[in-house]
Amino acid sequence: MSASITREQLLAAAKEFGTPLYVYHAERIIAQYRKLQTAFAATDTRIFYACKALTNINILRLLKTIDAPIDCSSINEVKLALHAGHAPENVLYTSNGIAFSEIAEAKELGVNINIDSLSNLEKFGKAYGHSYPVGIRLKPNIMAGGNLKISTGHENSKFGIPVEQIDDVIALMQAHNIHIRGLHIHTGSEIKDVEVFIKGLDVLFELMPRFPELGFIDLGGGFKVPYKDGDEGTDITALGKAIATAFEKVQTTYGKPLQVWFEPGKFIVSEAGYFITEVNVLKHNPQISFAGVNSGFNHLIRPMFYDAFHRIENISNPDGVKKTYTVTGNICETDNFATDRYLSEISEGDFLVFYNAGAYGFEMSSNYNSRYKPAEVLYKDGKAHLIRRRDNFEDLLRNQPFVL
Repeated sequence: MSASITREQLLAAAKEFGTPLYVYHAERIIAQYRKLQTAFAATDTRIFYACKALTNINILRLLKTIDAPIDCSSINEVKLALHAGHAPENVLYTSNGIAFSEIAEAKELGVNINIDSLSNLEKFGKAYGHSYPVGIRLKPNIMAGGNLKISTGHENSKFGIPVEQIDDVIALMQAHNIHIRGLHIHTGSEIKDVEVFIKGLDVLFELMPRFPELGFIDLGGGFKVPYKDGDEGTDITALGKAIATAFEKVQTTYGKPLQVWFEPGKFIVSEAGYFITEVNVLKHNPQISFAGVNSGFNHLIRPMFYDAFHRIENISNPDGVKKTYTVTGNICETDNFATDRYLSEISEGDFLVFYNAGAYGFEMSSNYNSRYKPAEVLYKDGKAHLIRRRDNFEDLLRNQPFVL
């Protein structure tokens, strides 16, 4: 099994399917999931793929072939997972600031549910009592993540029920006989430090005795993915060992075994994704050489939104003389993909590939400036499969009837 897609395969895909183009590697996705299974083998662990990273129905079906359960952030993601063939018991819906009607719909669909507000927990208890087990998402007041925009566990975050309100949770559980089966936290994304997860566990371990019907502890996701040369990702093996050691306490503290759940998204699909663009124009001034490509933050918003770094390679001239470029998009906004980037000499018509583009690339794309969303391709068993066609003009008109 190849560890990555070759330049030649990427060039062939660009020429066959056109650009801009997202390309994903099926075998790499599966390999990343297997890494997690191996790392956490010493603990009774369920690893849910956080599909908000990439929801293409074919990616969900690919994960179904290896029995990987799915974590969802909206009721429509729940429906996509079920449509892809996942059983309800293998689908998790972690709600966030939603109308109770979505939770009720998720309950009718039979999936696992985490609730993140006292308001919805009370409504759930009044509606269902003890008849349907549920998890609760807590805010542990832990600052973690690559930057504030992707940190979700600190005290000022909107996510989860503050741990300071645990007495209110207990009161609702007792008043409505709610079956609380799980405690959930998620502190952020791009978490490299294993100790962050252990700190979260310590918070939950103190609370566990107050919930007699627990079946799982959910630590979310957020594993760091290396983007630059020399970057280090989360040491998954070390984390697996630390979790196994910590969960030994469960046997004595809680008196019965619990499962540990994780919800990684980026770790599973980021490195399996490539985004290919074509250079439209070159512009030079005394200070900067601009390489303007046929895309923009409407297709890959992460650099402008998160200051995210994506390694870029000129796959049309990989061995050319290195020069410094600012790679920009064609949107009528400032949409720099990279500034002062050292790349092989670029000519108009060259293909540039952005690496680590599998997570939150296409998923966060839009039709801004009325431009088409790109196509998506899945490489599996050495063959390229079109899994989403490129937009056309009719797609821009859909759902817009003439009324004047």
